[in-house]
Amino acid sequence: MISTYEEALNFIHGRTQFKKIPTLKRMRRFLAELGNPQDGLKYIHVTGTNGKGSTVAMMRSMLMNSGLNVGSFTSPFITRFNERIEYNAEQISDADLTRLTDRVARVVAKLDDELEEGGPTEFEIDTAIMFCYMQEKQPDVVLLEVGIGGLYDSTNVIVPEVSVITTVGWDHMKYLGNTLAAIATQKAGIIKQDRPVVIGKLASSADAVIRVTAEEKQARLYALDEEFTAQKLSQHEFFAGIKYQGLSLSNFQCKLGLGGDYQVENAAVAITAVQIFLDRIGLPLDRSALKNGLNETRWPGRLEVVNDAPLVLLDGAHNLPGIQALVQTIKDDFADRDVYLLVAILADKQYDLMLGELASLGNVHITVTHFAGPGPKRPSADLATIGEEIPSRYPIETNDNWQLAFQNIASQLSEDDALIITGSLYFISDVRKLFSDN
Repeated sequence: MISTYEEALNFIHGRTQFKKIPTLKRMRRFLAELGNPQDGLKYIHVTGTNGKGSTVAMMRSMLMNSGLNVGSFTSPFITRFNERIEYNAEQISDADLTRLTDRVARVVAKLDDELEEGGPTEFEIDTAIMFCYMQEKQPDVVLLEVGIGGLYDSTNVIVPEVSVITTVGWDHMKYLGNTLAAIATQKAGIIKQDRPVVIGKLASSADAVIRVTAEEKQARLYALDEEFTAQKLSQHEFFAGIKYQGLSLSNFQCKLGLGGDYQVENAAVAITAVQIFLDRIGLPLDRSALKNGLNETRWPGRLEVVNDAPLVLLDGAHNLPGIQALVQTIKDDFADRDVYLLVAILADKQYDLMLGELASLGNVHITVTHFAGPGPKRPSADLATIGEEIPSRYPIETNDNWQLAFQNIASQLSEDDALIITGSLYFISDVRKLFSDN
């Protein structure tokens, strides 16, 4: 019996994270035991190496502004677990999470006894709780973000109205494969028969895999820079104004509420997916609803402004493509100021390449540090040694205590400088508690 919020979280986080053989059979059995709560709802299914969360946030804001009730499932959380399961941008309550975890735990106990490989994993349990919650709330649409990959992800038990693949890059290679084509094959797993798919800018090897899958499934493909385009209206603006063209929208201009150049492409993908979804359910397109939605979008930990003067940003760039996008933003929008970077990265990431990208910038002062990490099996990388080997304009500083490192940097910032804290969403989650009033 799970009767408190703490017991619910302990149960969820106490489960194994991965099984040796990827399969959806266990998840389907799990949901069948729960009465298939996923059935009867409309979905937009989103995968990608980077940009999933921001794209979901923009779609949610546009759809809510269009008058729809919107459920969303995202990961990881930044401050509280409840952020992962939301209805109209409101987190699931502690009481609902506790009640539904108790319901799900009873089925988990049964499957632990009956299945040879044991019962559901942590993420399968997260997914099941979300489906049970959405069955109760009955939103007009659920924005479903994939955990890892797509093909064998526990969310991949639905047939969406639209599939979205934002990017394909290097991450989670242990589970997804060591080539972009292999990773793309996993992500292409969310493409379903006769259901449209929207894709962002992909490397040619990944793009080819997605197109073959779409053709096999007779899924109409909408690709960035082909069926739709988006341009930044003026350079050196942190919050971009964009011009979008595609489908039934021509010369659509708006200002984004999320900062960073990479949000231009995410916005283009989001606008396209929303247009397709509204058309599929027979709702007219309201340009002002899309414009207001994009302008009002906020998403924690993605170039999130937590202080204005001096500018302090939290950016959860946690893999090589994410860091490369951050580097481009610094080049485009912060070239005229000194940028201080506080960096911590998990040891299972490409931390040497990530740090090298940041150190290539001529106007950055880097301090590397440690943080606890999500658990003993996923520690923070020791960046001190690697920092000594990487060439940079200013020496890379080391401070193992991130709180002290933050204080040291903050004390030397002028009003015109910028501080960006980055390298891991888990690290950002810890740091964000310093700004809990924001």
